[in-house]
This record gives sequence, C-alpha cells and structure tokens, in this order.
Amino acid sequence: MAIFKWLPVLLLVTSAAFAQNTTLHKAPAPLFRDPVTDGAADPSIFWNREEKSWWMVYSQRRANTEAEDVSYCYGTAIGIASSSDNGKTWVYRGTLNLQIDKGMNTFWAPDVQYFNGKYHLFVTYIEGVRTHWGGRARMSHFTSTDLWNWQLVDFPKLTSEDVIDATLFQLPNKTWRMWYKDSKNPVGNMLMAESKDLQHWQTHDQPLFPGHGQEGPKVFSFNGYYWLLTDEWAGMRVYRSTDLDHWEKQQRVLDVPGKRPEDTPTGAHGDVIVVNNKAYIFYFTHPGRKSHGEAPAGPNGIIPFDLRRSSIQVAELVFENGTLTCNRDAPFDFWLPNE
Repeated sequence: MAIFKWLPVLLLVTSAAFAQNTTLHKAPAPLFRDPVTDGAADPSIFWNREEKSWWMVYSQRRANTEAEDVSYCYGTAIGIASSSDNGKTWVYRGTLNLQIDKGMNTFWAPDVQYFNGKYHLFVTYIEGVRTHWGGRARMSHFTSTDLWNWQLVDFPKLTSEDVIDATLFQLPNKTWRMWYKDSKNPVGNMLMAESKDLQHWQTHDQPLFPGHGQEGPKVFSFNGYYWLLTDEWAGMRVYRSTDLDHWEKQQRVLDVPGKRPEDTPTGAHGDVIVVNNKAYIFYFTHPGRKSHGEAPAGPNGIIPFDLRRSSIQVAELVFENGTLTCNRDAPFDFWLPNE
C-alpha cells in the first residue's frame, strides 16, 4: 500500500525532472545588436581558447551615422561580442586593433581560424571612408596569439584586388581552401584559392558558378556532406558536395521573413557552427526594410536610420531529404558548449 501511496508523488517528481532535462535553451531574438553603432553585420563565430568563451566578430557598420548614401558601410571596424554562458547573452567588447594605413579606414567581413598555435584573421581592407560603393578591396591576413594584439602578415595575392568575404576550410589532407567574392571576374564572382600554410596561395581562375552573382560564402561539414552557403541578397543559396570540388545547387534558406523580433526581411551573410550534431546559422537582418536591398535615400541623400541598422540572429539548419532546411520561426535548442 505504501508504494501506491507515494506513486503519484514519484510520477510528479519524475515528470518534473524530465521536463527540466528536455527544456529548450531558447535563443534570444535578436541574438545581438551593437550597442555603439547598431550596425552589426557579417558575423563570424569561434571559440576563444584563452578566455574560454565564445566570440563573435563582425563588420561594425556605422548605422547611427547621419551621412550621405552608404557612408555608414565604410570606416567600419571589426566589432567584438563575447558570450560566457553558452550563447545565451552576448556582451560588446570593443573592436579589433588592426593597423595598416594611417587614418580612418574600412574593414569588412572577418573570418577567423586557429592554426599552428595562432589565430588567423582574413578580412577585407579598403583605404579610407567612401560615400558610395567602390574602392580597392584587398584581402588582408593578420595573426594573433591572444585575439587582442594583431600583426599584419600580408595581402594574399588572389585573382584581383577587388575581393571580399573570405571563408576558409581545411581539407582532410590539411590543405586550406579560401572561397571569396571577386567582383572583377566577368564570368562569375565566386572564386577559390588553396594553400598549405595560409600564406602562399594558388588561385583558380575558373568561377565556381558561372553566370551567377553571390557573396558571403560559408563552407562547413555536416551530416556526411560538405556545404556551401552563399548570400544571394534574397536569402542564402545552399550547395552540397561530397568532395569540395563538385557542387550541387539546391534551394535557398532564410528567404522568407521570420516572425521573431528583428528577424526580417531575409537572412544575409552568415556563419555556421556545428556542435553536438547541430548546425546553427548566424546571420544578419535589416529589420526596418521590406526587402534586403530596399534602402532609398531621403531628399538630403541620407538613408534613414531604420533602414541602415542591422541585427544578428541565429537559427538551426536541419538536414532532411538530403538537403538543409531552416524554419527560422521554429523553436530549437540553442547551446554552445564550452570546448
């Protein structure tokens, strides 16, 4: 009789424990807004071995700057946000100290890799601050042992000096590959280069996808395939490969506006982190716009603030029916483990 007397209590405790263990770690929406300029874009996520925390570096657009046309996209530093609670909260930490030329200059779209005891940063550099799109865009390579003090190594010699948005991935044979956008290529702007040491690069002049315009590539491995995501300014195109040489074009993700706060209209230029058999996609949005490219200037030539600002979001990529899908409104368990 005693067993039956306590059975309801045992069931209640067991159910409560089960519910607690299966509670989703809900991702904040937005995940991050830059508290200084409100222009976080092009995020890159990685583990900081020294601080034992997750870092996000990003293009710090000067969205709160009242200046003509796209001036706010120039003079940009590389912002830093960190998380010590498995991705639940992100704290602004300042900007990377990157020195090339004197004065105020422009840095875009960072990618950070850890190799041979150093952090390697590949980031696009443009001299000065421009009002309209343009300028010589060179890929720059920095190294650091602590992520705070950086030294310029070189400017990798690629297919032109109008290249942006590097993503790097190390092959099973230890060769590194860099995918990037080359705006000077008349056939197709997605190019690739190879290196054994991240300093000497062999370029491949043939574009990956002739006739197609894209930017913001991201390469990663997940669920038995290699994946390449590219920003098509209306969501991200998915490509699948078994060898990193031949790519199968598939559908787009993040091409439908989300319902979470700040999660519209489409997802742009992101990063993907694969942990615990889950693939998280980090991306930026223009929550004040109806479409990604809609940003008309006012009579004074200045784009309104609500159309300039940008936010960082995260969602889960799901492998189903041989491809990747992403329902940015669906609940998912978001947990970045301590590595």
